[in-house]
Amino acid sequence: MHGVEKKLKIPRLVPCSACGGTGAENGTAFHTCSTCGGTGYTTTVHQTIFGPQQSQDVCPECHGEGKVVDRKCSKCNGEGVERVEEVVNFYIPAGVEDGMTLTLPNKGNAPRGGKGVNGDLLIVVQEEKDTELLRDGNDLIYNLMLDFPTAALGGPAEIPTVDGRARLTIPAGTQPGKVLRLRGKGLPQLNSNIKGDLLVNVMVYVPENLNDKEKSAIESLKDSDNIVPSKSTASRIFSRLRHIFNRENRSE
Repeated sequence: MHGVEKKLKIPRLVPCSACGGTGAENGTAFHTCSTCGGTGYTTTVHQTIFGPQQSQDVCPECHGEGKVVDRKCSKCNGEGVERVEEVVNFYIPAGVEDGMTLTLPNKGNAPRGGKGVNGDLLIVVQEEKDTELLRDGNDLIYNLMLDFPTAALGGPAEIPTVDGRARLTIPAGTQPGKVLRLRGKGLPQLNSNIKGDLLVNVMVYVPENLNDKEKSAIESLKDSDNIVPSKSTASRIFSRLRHIFNRENRSE
């Protein structure tokens, strides 16, 4: 939501502290590789049905360098690198999504033999799912279950947001499938000040076990014209419910 500074301990290859990355024991020199004659590769002739064919491979002795040390560094065994654990500091910007890759230039492994530049460190973001809020791009979705009196008469409801709990006023006559939009209460776009919305999907709970007093109160409403929905109202509610289910499937 706001971006965060993180620390990560990683194993990586760095230039050998004893030989400085050359792979040679201090005070020793290099000589031309006897296996490849200094070319860095070896040539092999294969006999095929079409006649002899040549193939070239990186020299297994000098690893393409064309030269080898007289005496290998005793610490790195001539590799020129050693493995250490380092703490890397990096920043995760607001608006990143699951699966995004952050690249830290030159924070990867050092090259063997001391030639070239360090590689990059690639950090793949894994987003921990929230138990209450679903993510749909920069929008957030919350499924709010209302009791029947609050849905019919209106009233306050408490909902979660990225900044903590918030109170929401439910309008009287709110139908199941109604989506209440809280603009700017979603997640920010990456490298932008624009924020998504918080979409509150309203569901209405119908009690399963009623006592006699509750049953009597509901029975008294059965003959009211406002209780039974018209065909157009029912169609509108079903359309909203389909929209909710489709959105939730995209968020999974």
